[in-house]
Amino acid sequence: MDWLNFHHLRYFWATAKEGSLARAAARLHVSQPSISEQIHELEQSLGEKLFRRKGRNNVLTDAGQIVFGYAEQIFALSREMTNAVKQGPAAKMQRLYVGVTDSLPKLVTNEILKPVFSMSQTVHVICREGKMEDLLAQLAAHRLDIVLSDEPASSSTNFKTFNHLLGETGTAICAEKKLGAKLKRGFPSSLNGAPALLPAENSTLRRALNTWFREQHVEPRIVAEFEDLALMKIMAAEGLGFIAIPAVAMSDAVAQYNYVMIGRAEKCRIQFHAITAERRIEHPAVRLITSKARVMLSE
Repeated sequence: MDWLNFHHLRYFWATAKEGSLARAAARLHVSQPSISEQIHELEQSLGEKLFRRKGRNNVLTDAGQIVFGYAEQIFALSREMTNAVKQGPAAKMQRLYVGVTDSLPKLVTNEILKPVFSMSQTVHVICREGKMEDLLAQLAAHRLDIVLSDEPASSSTNFKTFNHLLGETGTAICAEKKLGAKLKRGFPSSLNGAPALLPAENSTLRRALNTWFREQHVEPRIVAEFEDLALMKIMAAEGLGFIAIPAVAMSDAVAQYNYVMIGRAEKCRIQFHAITAERRIEHPAVRLITSKARVMLSE
């Protein structure tokens, strides 16, 4: 039986996390040649190159990404084991690794994840935000348990994934109180020429909004466009323009940003998806949030 040398793995893991041999050497208080030799021995034992040169930097290969994902879990479990021994059986907790696409509104993400924090067993949630392609790569490498998105994974992706439709919701048009009160009158025609803060052109919500605007024969005056939806909400709270958010998150938006709802765009529908690496959902926290989300999004 081949045994993995965890000493070699730790040096590889530290280098991948730090992004360079020099920083890893400083963190581990060893020389760079020593780390390089340990990584080389790990590569020989696995039969795969784990790093490749890109300019002056070392970046992970596909095999390196896989090994790094497992190393993350191995050393996280190691820390968890140490804590459990020190603190007793009650310290044992389950981990949930969640990928969230950067286009998914954070208020919706919050609603979807809420049930996890009410589970009888303590769950440690690790959220990672990013582009769909990057998150799916992490899912394929088993570094994530689930990816939450406002669109399904494409069938042309290089990774085996399964889409689980959680549901859909209409859209609420809202704004800061003074602007909102003005635009309420004559909605939706009042949006014609009104200042608008909109998601980026390539987002699912923006495409749905553009279709709805055309159907309503309105053309807002676009003040700014955002990939960072959190920044968009903050600027809307300053009264710089109206925004559109999924209706399911409207109550939280009112409480958090003090908006008023101008009106609802029910035909502007947004879907939400959970993406997993297996057809059958096994993780209890994933089963819980998907089942609760379907109830929430069917209301």
